[in-house]
Amino acid sequence: MSLLLPDSGLLFWMVLIFAIVFFVLAKFGFPVITGMLEKRREYIDNSLRLAKEADEKIGHLMEEQARMIAQAREEQARILKEAAQARDNIVRQAQEKAQDEARKILEEAKVRIEAEKESALREIRSQVALLSVNVAEKVIRKDLSSDKAQMELVYKMLDEVSASGQADKN
Repeated sequence: MSLLLPDSGLLFWMVLIFAIVFFVLAKFGFPVITGMLEKRREYIDNSLRLAKEADEKIGHLMEEQARMIAQAREEQARILKEAAQARDNIVRQAQEKAQDEARKILEEAKVRIEAEKESALREIRSQVALLSVNVAEKVIRKDLSSDKAQMELVYKMLDEVSASGQADKN
């Protein structure tokens, strides 16, 4: 017996055992193994298909998210612009109102000052008139203390009145 060439009896039993084992494996083992491999292949294919669909959905969701972010930014810009315009309008209206109020206050102050000025002038005139009358009374009393002086004053006034009457006619 050599190592490279086995004995024919041994070879026969080895081939027979191999054939039986192969037949048992072919009948019972290989269908189970190939079925499991087929299930595994289907599971992997299904997982790949689901992963591809999920990837597409994620891509669509990311596009939708980007679109929504862009819309939100546009809306934010629009709202900020409207707020700035509203602020400017409010400031402008407040300035106009303040200017109108200042103008009204200034007008009222001018009217009050003018009224007080007129009142003060009237008061001064009345005081001057009273002082003039008092002074004139004192002067006339002093000058007209005699009957002769009184008569001279009357004649003088009559002459002035008649002279002014003749001047008006001319």
